[in-house]
Amino acid sequence: MNQQQKIWTASIIGASGYSGAELVKLLMRHPGIKIEALYAHTQAGKHFSELYPAIPCDKVFQTYEGQTGSDIYFLALPHGQALGFVPGLLATGKRVIDLSGDHRLKNIDEHKRFYKGDKSPDAVLQYGMPELFRDEIAGATAISNPGCYATSIILGLAPLFRGNAGGLEVESVNVTAISGISGAGRSAKTELSFSEMSGNMRAYKVGKHQHTPEIMQALGTSATEPSFRFVMTPMIAPYVRGIYSVLNVRLSSPTAMESIRELYSGFYGDAPFVRLRDGVTEVSHVVNTNFCDVSLAFESDGSLVIITAIDNLVKGAAGQAVQNMNLMLGLDETTALL
Repeated sequence: MNQQQKIWTASIIGASGYSGAELVKLLMRHPGIKIEALYAHTQAGKHFSELYPAIPCDKVFQTYEGQTGSDIYFLALPHGQALGFVPGLLATGKRVIDLSGDHRLKNIDEHKRFYKGDKSPDAVLQYGMPELFRDEIAGATAISNPGCYATSIILGLAPLFRGNAGGLEVESVNVTAISGISGAGRSAKTELSFSEMSGNMRAYKVGKHQHTPEIMQALGTSATEPSFRFVMTPMIAPYVRGIYSVLNVRLSSPTAMESIRELYSGFYGDAPFVRLRDGVTEVSHVVNTNFCDVSLAFESDGSLVIITAIDNLVKGAAGQAVQNMNLMLGLDETTALL
């Protein structure tokens, strides 16, 4: 007789937003998880299906008032709000996965500078990027889920910085990263309305996006004292979901593309959700999946172009959160994601 699989209970605080809804969809098909409660203060009393009819969930949104009955809590809240929830949940021994930026940065000054607030985290949680920190995540009880832009950029660059590159040195990185409108969240904003965005595209927060210090931290340096020149230009385009990042890298010396491919293949050899593409990837290749596609597009005289694509709501948010949860619970990290 097969041993009955353990079932963990999970609740989502901030379940009415796009990332929260994506979490509901993924957890509903997870064989080891039972959704216990969905919390969303402004939507309290409404059925989940009123907001998202395509997802057959019969739960009613509740107001969170300190309930700690679940095994796992996902925080899908706007930046700044998770700071008030994490200490209490950790004190009661709960597993916590925070999808906001509140607990990602070790440097408190950088946190205050880039997130524009005086509040700072009581604790820095384990950074939840499985491709870089799988063992640490498996032993953690609380995770800070990476940002969507950060995921697409870090996974495109990590082998150059963390892959024993054999003397390969990066002098500069210039990033242009394009996000679909869902990356801005579900709240109504005039500048994101159909009449403003249809047929339009624009850059914003050029050189000062809040994911910048997170990216630098994961690559072993900092935004305050960087070891290489880094410029990020985020852009928003009139499609719903997906992030497309073009990484222009300047190496200290020319390097054969075959050597770079070998480096990337080795680094991501056991990463089930990173795919090295022979051709140039597209957003449509990854939408509604937990994959990050990486294309090594061009190398000439030390200039390297890397292109990545992810779904910002899945690999950039809810999917990566479930991937982290799987590792924390000792499950196959692909569970409910393939």
